[in-house]
Amino acid sequence: MHSDDEHSEKKIFRYNEASGIMTMDPAFARDQAHIWACNQLYNGLVQLDDSLNVKPCIAKTWKISEDGLGYTFHLRNDVFFHEDPVFQERDRKVIASDFVYSLKRLASSKTASPGSWVLSNVARQNDTLFIQSVNDSTLFILLERPFPPFLSILSMQYCAVLPFEAVEYYKGAFRKHPVGTGPFYLQQWQENIKMVLRKNENYFEKMGENQLPFLDAVSITFVEDKMTAFLEFIKGNLDFLSGIYPSYKDELLDRSGELRSRYRDRFNMISVPYLNTEYLGILVDTSMEEAQNSTLAQKKLRQAINLGFDRDKMIRYLRNGIGTPGTKGIIPKGMLASSEDAAYGYDYNPDVSRKLIAEVKKNGAEINPITLVTTSDYIDLCKFVQSQLKEVGLQIEIEVTPPAVAIELRAQSRVNFFRASWIADYPDEENYLSLFYSENFAPNGPNYTHFSNAEFDRLFEEAYLENDRSKRNTLYRKMDSIVMAEAPVVILYYDEVVRFVQKNITGMRANPVNMLNLKKVDKK
Repeated sequence: MHSDDEHSEKKIFRYNEASGIMTMDPAFARDQAHIWACNQLYNGLVQLDDSLNVKPCIAKTWKISEDGLGYTFHLRNDVFFHEDPVFQERDRKVIASDFVYSLKRLASSKTASPGSWVLSNVARQNDTLFIQSVNDSTLFILLERPFPPFLSILSMQYCAVLPFEAVEYYKGAFRKHPVGTGPFYLQQWQENIKMVLRKNENYFEKMGENQLPFLDAVSITFVEDKMTAFLEFIKGNLDFLSGIYPSYKDELLDRSGELRSRYRDRFNMISVPYLNTEYLGILVDTSMEEAQNSTLAQKKLRQAINLGFDRDKMIRYLRNGIGTPGTKGIIPKGMLASSEDAAYGYDYNPDVSRKLIAEVKKNGAEINPITLVTTSDYIDLCKFVQSQLKEVGLQIEIEVTPPAVAIELRAQSRVNFFRASWIADYPDEENYLSLFYSENFAPNGPNYTHFSNAEFDRLFEEAYLENDRSKRNTLYRKMDSIVMAEAPVVILYYDEVVRFVQKNITGMRANPVNMLNLKKVDKK
């Protein structure tokens, strides 16, 4: 599995990415596997620290106008792109026009990026985004309306800076020839086998007086089987393991979610609340072919599913206590607008579930078997839901697909009932509620259920203009309650970030968005 022994004097950090990587173009970094890899290669104007505060990156300072519309960024003058044959000069410095190019490329329909929506609040001038280079070190962005989370959004990988020379030269092949500014650059990529990232000796960030990064290289393998990857971690052939999975959770953790004693002198376990809501999504747009004849078009049936399984039992036995049962809304535990005592949500109530199913049948609807599409990682959770819903009279059939296929089916609205998760891209509840805004219908946005509700949309747009945090929280909770009442989703649980690292790894941290930051990681 690893062939780095000949470089044993080098500090090589090794991890496995079971989901695989299809592109290193940050405009397509829409899931964790791609975000993690791109985070090592690229930088944006700003970045988030482990507490999700916005910090400088390529922009050393910025100023927001009093009306909340104008953003002026002042750039560092010591940031250079990775060396590449496309450059006429050896050290190609990043300038403001590179951000103009990169952000306009992200928004362009020709790029067809799933992240184009992140710039939806930027004003337009002559049908082009109002993003301007004032001079080489000053960038100006004008918004159509105030939007407090905008700075956080700019920390996303979608908004990374790219050199136009490389993008225009490599064109579609840029996905395999990435050129960024990050702490590492791509040295080697055998698709579906292995990727090697090497240290960028010209990287601009430091920790104190020490040049970053500390590692010499990052080696990523693409073994799909989680148990095989776990065994490689146990043998010491991998330095890092993320998350818990059915195949090895009982081996690593006891029922209380603690690392078993036999591993405590070998590994470190890091755990923090995760801004990740795991859910089952339902396509509710009956104008779509997949949903036209679906039993799930009945709201009462969707509510019955929500009430028909025991989330507490699911967390205790299937996840060894890791996570919080998803009995409330889409907004996860740990966010300001999340409310554990909210009136909306669904506790386990099989009697009411049966009653709702009976009402659907009484109204003449025929309840056919319902197919739930999932990936192999979540088949145990889906089987648990299947078993519990059978007891209230619903027949669920489970279809297992590869992760890439599942993502594409959701994006193209070609699946009726699916397991999904939403990890916060930026630390504002609007991120979760954007899943239900009608202007964000997939594939042009993250509204995979095609949920549409006029009152929800009105509140969503009102929240854009509300700078008072407590008032915005009230609006967010109202939106969350509308979603729960209409039930286009079935909340499973609110997750935790759980990481396991070898004892010789230092500097590994966890954060609520589960970003993998390797620039400050070291290996003894």
